[in-house]
Amino acid sequence: MGKRIKVLVVDDSALMRRLISDMINSSPDCEVVDTARDGGEAIEKVNRLRPDVITLDVEMPRINGLEALAHIMMHMPTPVIMLSALTAEGAETTMKALELGAVDFIPKPGGKSISLGIEEIKEELLRKIRAAARSKPRRLHLQRRKKYLRPKRLRDNTAIVFGASTGGPGTLMDILQSLPDDMPPIFIVQHMPPGFTSSFAKRLNALARFEVKEAEDGDIIKSGVGYVAPGDYHMLIRRSRIRLNQEPKLHGVRPAVDKTMESAAETFGSNTIGVLLTGMGSDGAEGLKKIKQAGGRTIVEAEQTCVVFGMPKAAIEAGAAEVIVPSYRIADEIIRMLRE
Repeated sequence: MGKRIKVLVVDDSALMRRLISDMINSSPDCEVVDTARDGGEAIEKVNRLRPDVITLDVEMPRINGLEALAHIMMHMPTPVIMLSALTAEGAETTMKALELGAVDFIPKPGGKSISLGIEEIKEELLRKIRAAARSKPRRLHLQRRKKYLRPKRLRDNTAIVFGASTGGPGTLMDILQSLPDDMPPIFIVQHMPPGFTSSFAKRLNALARFEVKEAEDGDIIKSGVGYVAPGDYHMLIRRSRIRLNQEPKLHGVRPAVDKTMESAAETFGSNTIGVLLTGMGSDGAEGLKKIKQAGGRTIVEAEQTCVVFGMPKAAIEAGAAEVIVPSYRIADEIIRMLRE
């Protein structure tokens, strides 16, 4: 057997530390190297033990999870999975954590800090730990706001579709705040559970120069608006409106990037720009291919900036990528394509 994944478990509850540790240690490829009860202890142990992955609770005394995360990502970038309470406040904090560089998150069952039903998330936790161990965490840095060229004139009936999974929220935040205000409609599919996409849309809305909202069934599509697919719903584009449905999951996910991209290709044809970002799996590869086949333009995030290279790699292997660039050049490419 290969090298085991070393995990540091951080939670202020002794019971939660034990339950989470038992789940992780039950897997032959993972081991808990230590636990920490607050952010200060976590920082010290990350520095000393250099774990492969950290599971991090937010609500802790002394130095909380967000403060610890910011320090870790600035000085000792390490893949971090947040364990979040499924509440409005918990979702908002999770968005801040993803912006600070956390790789992923898992909602605690029952929506409370101390969750006796934590065993329910065992398989998801182990799957995300394995993915995090292979990921490249985003080092926290101050964003340099660059003044981008504005499109000369928007082509009629144009649309942009983004697809992302693991590592996507932080990358999308960076890209959207770098785009001008006079954009065509933008459709955003980020793999995220219900209860979190609303907070994600609000965070993007606060950062972008145009409106961003969680999509609703029947929304009339407008230029200058970004639409985020709600958790547990596929988002389709039907003529001038958005349609949401709960048809079976595709690639094990709902919303699926492929569904939105394929419907965009059908509606907007050669005036579609598809952008596929970091994430596990292959969702988006077929959708991006359909956009390319319809005469649209396609952009794929390069491996060097991907937290997880799964989805972009699948698109490249499918022959769906027209342009492959690091995340910090994607906004430039979108503007260039809109100007052509």
